Amino acid sequence: MYNRLAFIVMGVLFLLMGILYAVVAIMANSAPVPQIYIIFAMAVMSFCLSYLFPQSNQKDERMKFIRQKGMFISFFAFLIYSQVFTGLIQFDVVHLSAMAAINMLTALMISTVFISWVVLARIY
Repeated sequence: MYNRLAFIVMGVLFLLMGILYAVVAIMANSAPVPQIYIIFAMAVMSFCLSYLFPQSNQKDERMKFIRQKGMFISFFAFLIYSQVFTGLIQFDVVHLSAMAAINMLTALMISTVFISWVVLARIY
């Protein structure tokens, strides 16, 4: 129970820090710093790990299958994300710096891996 609570506390802290950065960016009337995406992804990761903690302690075939299938799904999600970002940048739909694009892709991957693990844990 202690480690599950630690993940929840970390998730709340990451969420509050991300909200603070977003509010500052809104008040400054500018785009948020690219690291904000990673901060929100870390909040998602912490909340997902708090949900998965009791199950992830078990080193059985079920959790191994969930991890393996989650990484498989995330691989294809990354291919889709990269194609979408390439198309949006190539056709000048959005203007992103390289740092912003990399941070968005990283945040999407972190979120996809852990959310897929939670969904698969609920299914299996």
